[in-house]
Amino acid sequence: MAVLNDNDCITTLSVCANCGKEEDGDNSGLKFCGACKLVKYCSAACQKDHRPMHKKECKKRAAEIHDKKLFKEVERDE
Repeated sequence: MAVLNDNDCITTLSVCANCGKEEDGDNSGLKFCGACKLVKYCSAACQKDHRPMHKKECKKRAAEIHDKKLFKEVERDE
């Protein structure tokens, strides 16, 4: 789940956005949403259950990521 920290920067919490299960110490238990990379899920079932609540913000963030990649300034060799 993404939250703003004290410096108004986005940070991610290591808990499942749907059920709240905490990430294991080895960081292998939760996987980011493939589109927005803001929330994490412990299973495909949790991702599916949470989708109606997450869909609007996910699409917005995914579009921002797409635009950032699309308009990224490319360094040119001269």
